[in-house]
Amino acid sequence: MSIATTDTPKSGTKSETKFDAEAFAMNVARAMESGGKALAAYLKPRESGEVQDRPPAELAEVVKTFTSVAEYWLSDQSRASDLQTKLAKDYLDLWGSAARRMAGQEAQAAIAPSPRDKRFADPEWKSNQFFDFVMQLYLLTSKFAQELVRDAELDPATRRKAEFYVQQVTNAISPSNFVLTNPEVLRETVASSGENLARGLTMLAEDIAAGKGMLKIRQSNPDNLVVGVNMATTPGKVIYQNEMMQLIQYAPTTEKVLRTPLLIVPPWINKFYILDLKPEKSYIKWCVDQGITVFVISWVNPDKKLGAKSWEDYMKEGPLTAMDVIEKVTGEMKVHTAGYCVGGTMLATTLAWLAEKRRQRVTSATFFAAQVDFTHAGDLLVFVDEDQIAALEQDMKASGVLEGSKMAMAFNMLRSNDLIWSYVVSNYLKGQQPSAFDLLHWNSDATRMTQANHSYYLRNCYLENRLSTGTMVLDNTLLDLSKVKVPVYNLATREDHIAPAESVLYGSQFFGGPVKYVLSGSGHIAGVVNPPASNKYQYWTNDNIKNVSVAEWMKGAVEHKGSWWPDWREWLGGLDPEEVPARSVGSEALPPIEDAPGSYVMVRA
Repeated sequence: MSIATTDTPKSGTKSETKFDAEAFAMNVARAMESGGKALAAYLKPRESGEVQDRPPAELAEVVKTFTSVAEYWLSDQSRASDLQTKLAKDYLDLWGSAARRMAGQEAQAAIAPSPRDKRFADPEWKSNQFFDFVMQLYLLTSKFAQELVRDAELDPATRRKAEFYVQQVTNAISPSNFVLTNPEVLRETVASSGENLARGLTMLAEDIAAGKGMLKIRQSNPDNLVVGVNMATTPGKVIYQNEMMQLIQYAPTTEKVLRTPLLIVPPWINKFYILDLKPEKSYIKWCVDQGITVFVISWVNPDKKLGAKSWEDYMKEGPLTAMDVIEKVTGEMKVHTAGYCVGGTMLATTLAWLAEKRRQRVTSATFFAAQVDFTHAGDLLVFVDEDQIAALEQDMKASGVLEGSKMAMAFNMLRSNDLIWSYVVSNYLKGQQPSAFDLLHWNSDATRMTQANHSYYLRNCYLENRLSTGTMVLDNTLLDLSKVKVPVYNLATREDHIAPAESVLYGSQFFGGPVKYVLSGSGHIAGVVNPPASNKYQYWTNDNIKNVSVAEWMKGAVEHKGSWWPDWREWLGGLDPEEVPARSVGSEALPPIEDAPGSYVMVRA
């Protein structure tokens, strides 16, 4: 039995697409079987006690925040009445527009999606009256919800939370996320007789099993993406390791190198190979090819036995130990340094500690999308207040660590349409395997964080903002960034949700030496990992960084096409241009332990 539907190919001739009811029934049965497997994968770890279901700590914050918004509007009868009238008018306008269109008349849309909104890019969202109505109804409702928050009198923290939570809810209920209200998915379901749903639920079951009872959304196909084989392949050796990190030295490719080596301090929230993806994207390889002796810290993926390792331990067993090792290998007491994201925050505290101890170990410091002041820290502030941190600390006590999946989900929620819902639709509704994309493969390669270190970071940086105010104490030492006199190259990215450009610019003023603030196009990753050969994006420079906002800074900024990497290399060479013959990897006292990228990076959460 089949139902014939027709469409018109590009040639203009009619062709017939058969809907096979028998195949559809078989695929529905397969989908139901896979749905059962997904449910079993969800229940199994709960039945064994491996996973204990409790209401998420964030739920209380969501309820409390929305209650504050509701109380504002319901506390005044006329205010609530005006609100209802406005919503009713918007809905009536939409209904009238839809009725005129059904009658064959021209009708202006009540609301239109943003041209950048990929969810409604399919032409049928506008050409089909049903889907057009559903889309506009959703957009009006979302707009109304956002205005509820925008127009309410709330304290800044509550407003920030409300805006974030409303965005998450409206993103989740988008009609594009459901089979019957997404024209593209519905067409695929009819054309494939439901095979897309069978494939999708099979993937769903696999992803819940991979997440040990939690949904671990696959963002990339792991085929041909193997660390040490297809990624992180720049030649080098692990020359030192302790329980916190491995130190990698990369093999030179030039006859001469800068006398002062470079130490890179990556974040421990993610793995270091974001800076060494495929060779054509590798910042590490590019630095080596530019005549720089490169050392990189590869942080351990900690487990419970390391749970008590603190920020002080990370500093002493990370960058400070690395500097000692580099001196033994190269004979150089001073190094250029670079820190990425929270690795940059760690580097800044290390520099302040060294300054207080009057130890001269650093020639320059480069920060990639890193914050030292958290006044303008952006959406991540939603997750930070005393109640939420206390609840998180309580959760971390049992395991000694914060599971990488929790931090990964928090980051994904900052761009939930791109990093969550687009994959829900593509993977589980369309049944499409994601492509093999090195950046997203790295993004899903999550790491754990020790309880002591993560708690110190959240409290001292996000909650109390102690580093920039000069009240942070580390190793019984009061830190003062104004005593950091080394030259700083401070890179921000224009679309960063994690370390906003405003936050990085504001933080520039707290260093005591010369600071070059550079703003790169794109976001937290692509704005940093932007090789010159790609000829993508741009960057801006402006020497005026005192008491200005990013908008004001941009008015006097000079735009440069392409990557910021060559500009940074020129800046680095200008500080210390002396060259020496290229160095061999390791030394007699510190022989190589294993090939880069080492074994610590291979441990998966």
